[in-house]
Amino acid sequence: MDNVKQFETEPQAVPKKKKKNVSLDKKKARYGWFFVAPFLIGFFLIYLPMIFESIQFSFMDTSTIPGGGLAKTWVGLDNYRYAFLENADFTGKLIGSVKDLLFKVPAIVIFSLFMAVLLNQKMKGRALFRAIFFIPVIVSTGIIESIDLQNILASTQSSMASFSEGGSMQTTTNVGTQIISLLDVQEFFSSMKIGQDLVGYVLWVVNEVYSIVEKSGVQMLIFLAGLQSISPAIYESCKMEGASAWETFWKITFPMISPMILVNTIYTVIDSFTAQSNGVMTFINDIYSQSKGMVRATAMSWVYFLVVIVILAIVAGLLSAYVFYQRRD
Repeated sequence: MDNVKQFETEPQAVPKKKKKNVSLDKKKARYGWFFVAPFLIGFFLIYLPMIFESIQFSFMDTSTIPGGGLAKTWVGLDNYRYAFLENADFTGKLIGSVKDLLFKVPAIVIFSLFMAVLLNQKMKGRALFRAIFFIPVIVSTGIIESIDLQNILASTQSSMASFSEGGSMQTTTNVGTQIISLLDVQEFFSSMKIGQDLVGYVLWVVNEVYSIVEKSGVQMLIFLAGLQSISPAIYESCKMEGASAWETFWKITFPMISPMILVNTIYTVIDSFTAQSNGVMTFINDIYSQSKGMVRATAMSWVYFLVVIVILAIVAGLLSAYVFYQRRD
């Protein structure tokens, strides 16, 4: 009995709580926030105040104070009214930039995907060929890009261009058009009963082949990374089942690479709209140097920004409906 009473009076030990193990996904998420933190800090402390100030400038007019500084006057939508109603060149440049985008983006994405598929094959000198196609991306940056924008290279090519039979000098674009006429591309497509719009697009792609190759380097690398992430076992099973290379591409490669197509399309749209050679960007810079140009150029920049956002939303919405995401369950 004494043992029973002693057992009843002894306090029971409280079980220790087991520590929950943090999952690998949560650890990766924490590391992700750690690496993104410098950008977030810089965005909220530096860029966000500048964005608010830029929006205010687009609704104001400025004048110089004799003692120094600027006096701001609220003018409402006058700067936006000037951009759309008083300055007809801005609307024309904007529409022309969007049209050029509709032609250039599909050509760049298709060409970069085609070259990525070729360079992903096992062959000798594969690394060398990849470097060759990425060289235009390196050449088109920094000092080389500024030289190109000053048309030094274009003037050199123009001076070295060959004379035609009539003895007149031809530029690079005319030479490209002459090559196409010699190859008789138009007659080739007309014999296939293809519409003139498609023929014109093919001719434009051939004439702009240098620009397309120059703008396809980054997209090519992204496609290569996506192609190399596809498991070789999938291709082996397709080969065992007797699937052809054409069927393997459209049934396996294309669906698996579709997320990269969305990424590259969005990247190409942004790169095309923010390039220094873009007509709208050049026009806004010219307006900035004029009288009242700072506030008017700011209003045009925000209009341009909203147009880009709308186009990106449309592109992302259309392509997202056809993107295939592999489940990892």
